[in-house]
Amino acid sequence: MTLEDTLAALEQAGTAQNRKVYARHGVAGPQYGVSFAALKRLKKTIGTDHGLALGLWATGNHDARVLAAMVADPETCGSRVLDAWARDLDNYVVTDAFSALVARGPHGTAKVRAWRDRKAEFVSACAFNVLAMLALHDDPAPDEAWLREQIAVIAAEIHTRPNRTRHSMNQALIAIGARGGALEKAAIAAARTIGKVEVDHGRTGCRTPDAVAYIAKTRAHRRAKAAR
Repeated sequence: MTLEDTLAALEQAGTAQNRKVYARHGVAGPQYGVSFAALKRLKKTIGTDHGLALGLWATGNHDARVLAAMVADPETCGSRVLDAWARDLDNYVVTDAFSALVARGPHGTAKVRAWRDRKAEFVSACAFNVLAMLALHDDPAPDEAWLREQIAVIAAEIHTRPNRTRHSMNQALIAIGARGGALEKAAIAAARTIGKVEVDHGRTGCRTPDAVAYIAKTRAHRRAKAAR
């Protein structure tokens, strides 16, 4: 699909209701209001098209940027492009999509290190999103000592970080704990030290989960999945 064809398809798939929903979730810039189901269908049609992804991102349109993150080639997406796209992040919806792209590529660990301490809310949130996704990978498995380092950072800093960064840090702690063993014990101990994580989710029904409970829930899910 050409850029023009893709934008036309996005515009046709958008709805006023979805635009209202995304606005409640912090999307403030230009958007068509395309559901994730429709975006996934477009992704299936397009496959991987890195050139198209670059064009979509450059439009500045929210839905186009989410789709860009879905169709970009993580192996081709270089460090400079990732840094440039990270600077454009302005809501958690596109940040989540972009985080998945980063985690699929070769720069994931490096970007956690590079972005973890950034003052920009969605850049640091992205770092911890990527950390969470890497922690859930088994092949290749993240270095345990490095994951312990991230637990220590989360425990020491979570209450002083920006709003959405706190949510992402909590998610990362859950993901690390879900690996089980000594990491599970370390993550649970950190979660108990941290206590309740306050996050303003705005005009949505979203909640930041209790890390101890969700580590147990995720561990149970992973055990059940492994047994099948």
